Amino acid sequence: METGTLKVNTANIFPIIKKFLYSDHEIFLRELVSNAVDACQKVKSLAIAGDIKHEGKDLKVEVVADKKSKTLTVRDNGIGMTADEIEKYINQIAFSGAEEFVEKYKDAQIIGHFGLGFYSAFMVAQRVEIISLSHRDAATAVYWSCDGSPNFTMRDAEKDYPGTEITLHLAEDSLEFLEDNRIEGILTKYCKFLPVPVQFGMKKEWIEDPSGEKDDKGNTKRIETEVENIINNTDPLWMKKPADLGDEDYKNFYRELYPMTFEEPLFHIHINVDYPFNLTGVLYFPRLKNSFEVQKNRIALYSNQVFITDEVKNILPEFLTLLQGVVDSPDIPLNVSRSFLQEDANVKKISSHITKKVADKLQGIFASDRADYEKKWDDIGMFVHYGMLTEEKFREKAEKFSLFKTYEDKYFTLDELKEKVKETQKDKKGGIILLYASNKEDHHSAIDAARARGYEVLLMDGPLTAHLISNIEMKNTGLHFKRVDADVAEKLIERDDALPSALSDDEKTKLKSTLEEIVSKEKYMVEFASLSPTDAPFIITQNEFMRRMKEQSAMGGGGGFYGIMPETYNLVANANHPLMSAVMNGEKEKAKQAIDLALLAKGLLKGEALTEFVKRSWGMIQ
Repeated sequence: METGTLKVNTANIFPIIKKFLYSDHEIFLRELVSNAVDACQKVKSLAIAGDIKHEGKDLKVEVVADKKSKTLTVRDNGIGMTADEIEKYINQIAFSGAEEFVEKYKDAQIIGHFGLGFYSAFMVAQRVEIISLSHRDAATAVYWSCDGSPNFTMRDAEKDYPGTEITLHLAEDSLEFLEDNRIEGILTKYCKFLPVPVQFGMKKEWIEDPSGEKDDKGNTKRIETEVENIINNTDPLWMKKPADLGDEDYKNFYRELYPMTFEEPLFHIHINVDYPFNLTGVLYFPRLKNSFEVQKNRIALYSNQVFITDEVKNILPEFLTLLQGVVDSPDIPLNVSRSFLQEDANVKKISSHITKKVADKLQGIFASDRADYEKKWDDIGMFVHYGMLTEEKFREKAEKFSLFKTYEDKYFTLDELKEKVKETQKDKKGGIILLYASNKEDHHSAIDAARARGYEVLLMDGPLTAHLISNIEMKNTGLHFKRVDADVAEKLIERDDALPSALSDDEKTKLKSTLEEIVSKEKYMVEFASLSPTDAPFIITQNEFMRRMKEQSAMGGGGGFYGIMPETYNLVANANHPLMSAVMNGEKEKAKQAIDLALLAKGLLKGEALTEFVKRSWGMIQ
């Protein structure tokens, strides 16, 4: 029997690094800059511990592109490396110096934990050079070079100040990374909030003239000068204590995150947790109204201020993707794929905590200032409903602060609503019926009829309505939502009025045949209701269940059995209207005109039928 230790064969690993280490090759710059920031952070930690003499100031990372030599350089004035450290941390692939350092200096804010970041340089470079000088006393600078083969060169070098300089001789297929816009775009995306200044070139800026010279109006003249182009904000708002911040600070940071968004958010949540895991961040509630697809993936995930991803679907709960802002945790792994993030235990815990914080924030606003909460409801209602449909833990809390808006712009929780209508809106089995309209204008006549009988009508016009009401019905036995123009809504009115029918069964059968000659049997089913003689002679309704199933199918992409079913409606004839007697006496033209009026009110009279109706109406007027 033989035992031993597996060894990495560099002849095989470099091609793998080049092709598969990261899905996007631009990540190499994030990794190199992050490593440089780590080197600077180590100086701060060692200085605090008294292990080196350094004030911890003026630390900086610089990125330099040289198109002529086809090189990209990342340099820092951080801790630097000795020859032994390069041997240990560079020549032994995947041995993480960050891990060892964190173990010794546990409070150090170190980004890297995997040791593979440096090797991402070989995804774009045909040769990589390092010149490094350690902060250690009497240290000698070291030069290291490798062309991506198992062979490297290492020797003494000259360097004026401690730190590390990594130069990439870019491959011909990677020269895009020498373009200023490309580099600045990557740095802005991944390094915008790193804790150490990251410089890329110079920029022009107008400043007050140091000489103090005044213009004709007595103001100090301004002159154009060149200053360092610092890419990042080293002290982002989410890293600060909430007690030290005001509303204006949060608004300004929102503008920094989303400079092209001109509408201010409704409110924010500042997350600051240090147990059982580290988590900071700021989440903003944008004005969603009824459009949410374009808003998704606006939360950015960071690890120690290093950008990971803003494609958070399947990483954070689905409904949270409607929010905006930043979530940062050193417990979120940096150098892994999104699919790994989805399964990571720490990420799942963080997601659950964020869900709880969002629910607590909404509950707090609802409890402390309900009037203000109701003003915001039209903007946040869809977010709350989406959360209730997709996240059970959120739903359990949200039932207390989820509101329903009535036709008269009043707001009720579900419990308040049930209490309000329990005596007046019941079906034959004693269940509560909640009437709703999905469009004030289209359903005006039906709303008017319901309100005339003292019924409460909700306004539910969001894209999630069909799914939401089905979900609520499933969890509340004896509660039913019915659209105010639906067949069952009319039957509810009929039952409550309890009017006798002016037509016998034989008369209804005869009249039904006459009406079926006027309308399409395939599209309209003729029914009778004993309404008031002053109600409309004909009403067009639609089966609540079928309509709702079609809406859900459409919301899900239009698939499924109900998605392909044709539209069908009910033609409800008012048995007590005087027109019924006229129709039975042969006045079919009056019936045709009245039915067309009902179709017109429903928006179903179109094309040739509408043209004929208009001509017939002019004829009647003449």
